[in-house]
Amino acid sequence: MTTTNSADAARLLQSAAAADPTLATRLAEAGIDPATVSGPDDLAAVPVQSKDARVAGRDHVLGGGVPRRIFQSPGPIYEAQPDGDDPWRWREALASAGLVPGDIVLNCFGYHLSPAGAMFDEAVVAAGATVLPGGIGNQQLQVQAIRDLGIRGYVGLPSYLKALIDLFAAEGGTPADMPLQYAVVTAEPLPDSLRAELEAWVPAVRMAYGSAEAGLISYEDGRGAGMVTAADIVVDVCDIADGTPVTTDAPGEVVVSILRESAPLVRFGTGDLSAWVIDGGEPVLTDGRRRLVGVLGRTGQATKVRGMFLHPTQVKAVAAKLAGTEALRFLIGREDHKDTIVAEVVVAAGADAEVAQAEAADLIRSELRFRAEVRAVAAIEGDEVIVDERSWD
Repeated sequence: MTTTNSADAARLLQSAAAADPTLATRLAEAGIDPATVSGPDDLAAVPVQSKDARVAGRDHVLGGGVPRRIFQSPGPIYEAQPDGDDPWRWREALASAGLVPGDIVLNCFGYHLSPAGAMFDEAVVAAGATVLPGGIGNQQLQVQAIRDLGIRGYVGLPSYLKALIDLFAAEGGTPADMPLQYAVVTAEPLPDSLRAELEAWVPAVRMAYGSAEAGLISYEDGRGAGMVTAADIVVDVCDIADGTPVTTDAPGEVVVSILRESAPLVRFGTGDLSAWVIDGGEPVLTDGRRRLVGVLGRTGQATKVRGMFLHPTQVKAVAAKLAGTEALRFLIGREDHKDTIVAEVVVAAGADAEVAQAEAADLIRSELRFRAEVRAVAAIEGDEVIVDERSWD
């Protein structure tokens, strides 16, 4: 944890509760006086806070200060960048993968609205390396930069790394002349088949796990199965029904706490399912820290697609704005290690089908921030507005 003694923990929690009325209410309802808290273990009585319950208002975001950046995650949920160098703590995972001071790292996470791009940007700079802010952009130019600058590191989606490697190969490149030496990938699964393809070109490909609110939670370190939990964060796997921490290999929700000056987290439920790596009935430890098996799924209705969450409420909000459409549903698929998105629309009686499809495509792109193939269908059966048809074998 970032707190080193009981007085420090109490001070931080008191300050956080004074700036965040929602946190103050949660503590009061749990019968906890911030002045008596000596560490995160004293907060077990606080109910788990879901992502949807995060306050989206201005007071919660500012917390009485002036943050360096504010981000908008799907919902919308607004989050301020925490204070300090490497505020989301990804440097630890990057160093484990192979980053050394002086490296150049290609950052292929988005820099607009969502925090992923800034998260890794801050971490690379804090580690004494240089960032090439590629984002989700022109892959031709990114491959050229990898060649021209001798870029050693990559952060981004594993599927996006594969696309860059495919382009590198199409231009005559071989594994022997690929400058990339390590990659930290996250935000989507890394099946064994894709890992093998990537590692044929990049020697160290490491999976990491985090969230917009917490930053780094766990990462592959090459020292054992699963992912070691990060420093400066308390990670629990909790029973979905009552929030009680689980110590066996039974799956549960990943719940995290971080006590810090800005943007503290108290028993925050990520919505992700995981379990502990167990050996001989006991959790496997690495330097005193437990290891997660990885992300096993979601507890709620949100679906992660192309590294971003898509929630049924978002789909319904978009559908309500489409005058020429009676119903909308998303089909999420997977081809060649890339997510595919098909939006099925039922065109309203009397509406022009082509116009309705074009309006749907434009609104999906502007409000949900991704492109989808829009198909007109006669009817949509069932109540599901997101159907995940992906296989991760």
